[in-house]
Amino acid sequence: MSTVFQLEFSDPKNAPPEEGTRRMIDGQERVFYDGYWIKTYPAPEDSLDAKKRLIEALTRRLFNHTEHGLNIPGTRLAEAREAYAQETDPAKRRVKGAMLAGALFNRAMDIFRKLVELQGEGVEVRSDDALMRECGHCLLEAMDLGRFVQHRSGDEGIDELWGEPFRAFSIPVEDFYESRYMKIGQTLRDIDRITKGMERIFGAIPAFHGVEPFVSEFAAAARVKTETLRTDPDIFDAWAQFVTTGEQLVNFHPRSVPRPAAERHKHPHYSLADGQLLLRQGRDLVFYITRARTPMPKSTKEYLERCEIYLETGKIPVCAIPLPV
Repeated sequence: MSTVFQLEFSDPKNAPPEEGTRRMIDGQERVFYDGYWIKTYPAPEDSLDAKKRLIEALTRRLFNHTEHGLNIPGTRLAEAREAYAQETDPAKRRVKGAMLAGALFNRAMDIFRKLVELQGEGVEVRSDDALMRECGHCLLEAMDLGRFVQHRSGDEGIDELWGEPFRAFSIPVEDFYESRYMKIGQTLRDIDRITKGMERIFGAIPAFHGVEPFVSEFAAAARVKTETLRTDPDIFDAWAQFVTTGEQLVNFHPRSVPRPAAERHKHPHYSLADGQLLLRQGRDLVFYITRARTPMPKSTKEYLERCEIYLETGKIPVCAIPLPV
């Protein structure tokens, strides 16, 4: 299985290469972004059919990572638009705006499929064709409505991911692939922010001593999974390693450590149940980020804040504990 290579630049003589630098490392071409050497893949030819397949894949990925109920058929675009226009309740308007965005994406794909069929029949499809412009308008409007869309976890919006199909439509395929490597570098950076925060917090609590290697192995597996495409033969090992290291992490059992009376005023009494819940929340957040291959800054910030509160008080905030369904 491949390994994500990260360089340390503490020595001023070991200056980082320029962003976007490519090198062969252990027989694999990698590109440098955000301190990581990321595995590259050949970009498909920049054709209408290639764009169709790419946007189809990006649209499936969108609906896989966003809240339920947004995959509205393009044939119902007029209904979705009317429902959004008539809604006055802010909460419902947000949801209906997200549903309209889904219908717009599907309408764009309906148009794209027909254009590719026409091209396959020998009909020349120009970039300024009326249907091409209509497809672009649908994607652009959907991207604008992306501010209403939430991640499936409900913790934060994911409008950055929502804008990818429009970028794939509006720029060359090779440039789009390059933009994805940049985003993967940012994702790897946030995976390390979360997991290093977990190691630091839980490593400072005697009851959780020994959990650090589990966090480290999970982080390494998450980095490899992030850079590995689903079409890559390595995906079977990458996904299996990612899932099993995540299971091992949340199955870690802290031990109750007696505290000398003289030490009790220096350190809080730690709720082990809260600590285990915090481990699970960290695992889940890394799962979300890794699968979406995009940073989730709001969720990352809030999680690390909960870790600090737990270290200081021995408990996590009540609002951070999910209610039973």
